[in-house]
Amino acid sequence: MPVTMNIIDNPASDRIRHVCDLARGKARRKTGRFLIEGPQSVREAVLWRPDVVQDIFVQAQPGLSRPRVAAQSLSDIVERSQDSTIYVHLATDEVMRRISADAQGIAAVGSVRAMYADTDDIHPAGSASVAAFWQVRDPGNAGTVIRTADAAGCDAVVFVDDCVDMLNPKVIRSTAGSLFHLPVLAMGTDEFLAWSGRASMRIIAADIYGTADRKPEMLPRLLADPAALDDRRVVLFGNEARGLPQDLLARADRIVAIPLYGRAESLNLAASAAAMLLGMAMSSRMGTM
Repeated sequence: MPVTMNIIDNPASDRIRHVCDLARGKARRKTGRFLIEGPQSVREAVLWRPDVVQDIFVQAQPGLSRPRVAAQSLSDIVERSQDSTIYVHLATDEVMRRISADAQGIAAVGSVRAMYADTDDIHPAGSASVAAFWQVRDPGNAGTVIRTADAAGCDAVVFVDDCVDMLNPKVIRSTAGSLFHLPVLAMGTDEFLAWSGRASMRIIAADIYGTADRKPEMLPRLLADPAALDDRRVVLFGNEARGLPQDLLARADRIVAIPLYGRAESLNLAASAAAMLLGMAMSSRMGTM
């Protein structure tokens, strides 16, 4: 779509107010739209998921007779967007700061419906790796684990049960664009268990305690098992404060703990996900290096 040459200069206009409202979950649910802030996130959305992006708001360079985008880096994103049906709107610096303090000159509005994946979006052939997170509540944690799963080459991320909204602006910022690189699903606990069974996915639960009749094995032992790493697997992590419930641990094929060699009592969710997912990714690829 062509760039709209009329510069939006009223930060109090209804259009801008509606965009600002997308920072709130209620507005996202009501309108079916969500906010993407900042050059990195908007760039990755345009590059990898242009079907999701509906509108781009970008800061215009002031004082010119013919309006144009303020910075070359932002102009490159706009130019890429012209290959898709994305509307681009120029705006003043004041309007961009009203849209978001984290916009850094550019923000986009996307379709919630287009963004949410379902199980039909996962079609990995042969071995597959999925990262799942039960009741993750902190937006920063949620974004970081999506980014980690992307770095580890996972085929998808699943948010299980009552998790933070993956389209919360803080979640999106924390993914550093990874949200647009791989499918992210949301499902209930029973739905997750049913799906993993249908997909022949072995559940590897990350837990430091295990159950009364099954203690966890240490991660190095798992990494030394070629069968576990070549299999179709979903690595399941628990809530930041409570971990995984006993009934979910009982359904897991394996329970794995990360060994701690110093005096720390535990690792936080983001560190645990990084250790397990990247460790498994590196071990499974040793023969290809």
